[in-house]
Amino acid sequence: MTGAAPELSAPATSRGAPHPDSPALFRYTVALADDALISAQRMGEWIASAPQLEEDVALGNIALDLLGQARSLLTYAGQVEESGRDEDALAYFRNEREFLNVQLVERSYDQPDGQRGGDFAVAMARLLMLSTYQMELYSWLRTSTDETLSAIAAKAVKEVDYHRDHATMWVLRLGDGTEESHVRMQAGLDAEWPYHRELFEGAHVDPALLEAGVAVDPGLLREPWDARVSQVLAQATLGIPDVRRAVTGGRRGVHTEQMGYLLAEMQHLARSHPGATW
Repeated sequence: MTGAAPELSAPATSRGAPHPDSPALFRYTVALADDALISAQRMGEWIASAPQLEEDVALGNIALDLLGQARSLLTYAGQVEESGRDEDALAYFRNEREFLNVQLVERSYDQPDGQRGGDFAVAMARLLMLSTYQMELYSWLRTSTDETLSAIAAKAVKEVDYHRDHATMWVLRLGDGTEESHVRMQAGLDAEWPYHRELFEGAHVDPALLEAGVAVDPGLLREPWDARVSQVLAQATLGIPDVRRAVTGGRRGVHTEQMGYLLAEMQHLARSHPGATW
């Protein structure tokens, strides 16, 4: 994969204590990596398709930031697993059920009325939700007892802070803009809202990681996430969607139909020419 990723040493031990079981740490790290990797793949679809030329560049840079985070996390996951799989093997040669990303990030940016083609309001609603979550997540992980996760988080938090600000700017601009932009921004928000609750589920977090101070309980991120997103929506004159249904399953490897198509596109070249370098 391309995109900046820091060099990582062998799996770091917790400060003054041994790591919890590596399978639990592997699963946790892979889940965070998959959120970033699949989101990067989707975000890259906006290059040359965004509403402004400058936005092509901005969204391309956001995609590269996410890809860099995914590379760092997948590299570390491979070191923790100790089975010889590197970042490319984990990205390109896992099957759909082995991916642990939330369903929020995997779906295409179709318009809320079901028409094909990217809807920018959907993209910005999703980016606001994801980046606000990642900002809280990485802020907490900077104090992880796992030195590698802490270092990755310290770099990533600066990137997702920009992602969150960028999404906020567009949600405010569209929500409090024209009558048409307001309607479309609200529709995009409504379409994404059922998927955000999975961000705060802990199916990928072993209690041993929490006790050791390695991982963050996703449930603790819900309150600051609600406060931030509610503030943005109020300023944008948008209503919080009244959606009781919550869509989950991604953390357990259960994905939407669109995930299969995304992986087919992302993995095709590597699987067609395994071991090739260029």
